[in-house]
Parts: sequence; structure tokens; C-alpha cells
Amino acid sequence: MASISLSWNSSSWLHNHCLTKSMNAETTKLTNRTSVLTVVAQKKAKKVRKIILKDDVSNLGKKGQLIDVKAGYLRNFLMPMGMAQIVTPELLKEMKMEEERIEAEKKRVKEEARQLALIFETVGAFKVKRKGGKGKQIFGSVTAQDLVDIIKAQLQRDVDKRIVSLPEIRETGEYVAELKLHPDVTARVRLNVFAN
Repeated sequence: MASISLSWNSSSWLHNHCLTKSMNAETTKLTNRTSVLTVVAQKKAKKVRKIILKDDVSNLGKKGQLIDVKAGYLRNFLMPMGMAQIVTPELLKEMKMEEERIEAEKKRVKEEARQLALIFETVGAFKVKRKGGKGKQIFGSVTAQDLVDIIKAQLQRDVDKRIVSLPEIRETGEYVAELKLHPDVTARVRLNVFAN
């Protein structure tokens, strides 16, 4: 009986040992062959396209924006609706030229605003006359429209009253008004308020 239990243990060891020897022999036979087949797993290709939006698309982007979208979304929705265009080298070149033109225009507008601010600041003080009341009080107040009218009369320049920022003026004296000519350029203009 003891031999049966020993044979089980010894036979499983023997079986494993012989099996690994035979596998090693097969492996050496495979390596001796001239061509070995190598299997490489391939990833699923992502179907994404670079496009330029022709219109604003909610939850996607603004007009003229360069973005990546899935091919199916482009083919089934954006292209039939005329909202997008596939990117080509010529289109990229045109976009770059358009961006440069827009940038040059922005610089030109900013420089004009600086020149206009310089003109407004070198004029000196604009004089405003109002009917006087008791002490330094004046009747009514000086408004942004009053300043726009004075600039038009003295400098022949049209200014939008929405860009004028004035403190509350109800007395005679000297005040400073600000004209927001450009997001980066603000002109400071002095006002002298006199009573008749």
C-alpha cells in the first residue's frame, strides 16, 4: 500500500518533469526554424477628423474654431447641415492669413485709440458753463452728453456718450472724466465747470 501512495507522488513529479523537458525540446525546434510567426494585437483605429466650424455649434465650439470630432458625427450631422469643413493644408494657410489680417487690424485700431487719447489729453481742460445757484452750486448737472457736445464743437471728433465716465458734477470746479476709447486705452480729460 505504501508503494501506491509513493507512486502517485513520484508519478506526478515524473509526469511534470518529462512534460517540461518535451516542451523545451519543442521550443528549441521552433527557434531553429528560419521564420517565426509573430502575432501582434492591433488597436481599433479611432475615427476622428480635424474640422473647422462654419457656424457656432452648441456644446462644440464657435465659428472658425479648429477642433477634432468623430467621423460619424461629421458625416451624419455637421456636413449635411453645412456647419463644418474638413481641414486641408490650403484651408489652414487661409486661416493663418486671416488671423494675421485680424491681428494687424486690432493693432491698427489700438494705435488709433492711443493717438486719439493723446489728442484729448493734450487739449487741456474743456470749459463748461452752467447757470449758477447759491454758493458753488449749479442748476442741473453736467452729463456725458454735455462732454460729447463740447468735444464735437471744439475738436470735430464724434465720441459715443457710452464710453464717457463722469463723476457726479453739481458744483463749479475742476473734474476729470475718462473716455474708454479701447479696452486697453483710456483717455483722461479735464473739465472746468463755471457758473454764469
